[in-house]
Amino acid sequence: MAFEQLKIRNVVVRPAHILAPMAGITDTVFRRFIKRLGGCGLIMTEFVSSEGMVRQGLRAQRYLYYAEEERPITAQIFGADPYHLAAAARRIEEMGFDLVDLNLGCPAKKVVKCGGSGLLRDLPLLEKIFRKIRAAVSIPFTIKFRSGWSDEEIVAVEVARLAEECGVDALAVHPRTRLQGYSGRARWEIIQEVKARVRIPVVGNGDVFCPADALALHEQTGCDAVMIGRAAASNPWIFRQLAAFFQTGTYPEPTEADRYQLIRTYYQMLMAEEIPGAVGKMKQFASWFTHGVRNGSELRRQVQSARDTREVVERVDQFFNSPRSAAGVPNEVAAL
Repeated sequence: MAFEQLKIRNVVVRPAHILAPMAGITDTVFRRFIKRLGGCGLIMTEFVSSEGMVRQGLRAQRYLYYAEEERPITAQIFGADPYHLAAAARRIEEMGFDLVDLNLGCPAKKVVKCGGSGLLRDLPLLEKIFRKIRAAVSIPFTIKFRSGWSDEEIVAVEVARLAEECGVDALAVHPRTRLQGYSGRARWEIIQEVKARVRIPVVGNGDVFCPADALALHEQTGCDAVMIGRAAASNPWIFRQLAAFFQTGTYPEPTEADRYQLIRTYYQMLMAEEIPGAVGKMKQFASWFTHGVRNGSELRRQVQSARDTREVVERVDQFFNSPRSAAGVPNEVAAL
């Protein structure tokens, strides 16, 4: 069965479905929310600056809070100073994380200036970083990287082989360039080439929006696991759907009642945790969670105009208990 299990040294990821790190999204509430829905074998934190961890200490580490139910869990760091990255990785191990991951994929200008995908243009520095982090920790060390800076600078295989030589335990490949950002298509053939050139596990990432996409990714590339980011924000059930699809050939499609319960549960978790800026989070996620909701634009408008968290929940309740929510959607989708 595709993506049944992945071992990264002593860490077992079962099923081999991974939630990608996403700034402003994959905080502890969202991660626990995804885990409770089922089907996700490994989750990752938002990326944290190694410079911030070294200079700001506990203030920067607030992004690294996690609960035991989130295990196995990876903390992702970024930066360009080998010594600070090693120190940050060491601190992550001390905090009890199961793995540490280095971000080599973020295309944002402010990140590229001090790490992220900018490091793909300096392989000698990258080698030093790999070796310093590897020497600093005993937990598994992984990387997530793009295919290169531009179409003229594709370095995926070189980075993968260098990482393997330096003791990196697994690779996640997002086969878009930094200049692409999130536009255009993900070139899965690059994942396939990387998989053919290294012995360590390779995780495929990019353009997986439904179970059929994940199956196609596996068949084309032979990758060992699938990592999903943006699709999980709009369809948090996707990991559970993957698990069902690979076992039975079909997967459940959420009903209107399911969508109501999902939105309400996430909002209640935000309120219970007293997350700073919870009302902003509710409004942010409303634009994603309402995909597939009948007359969802009206729900989004209602949420966006609410003044506080209690009013948001009241408006969600009113919306789904109104006559407009009577229509449902099919309960199962046949395998393609």
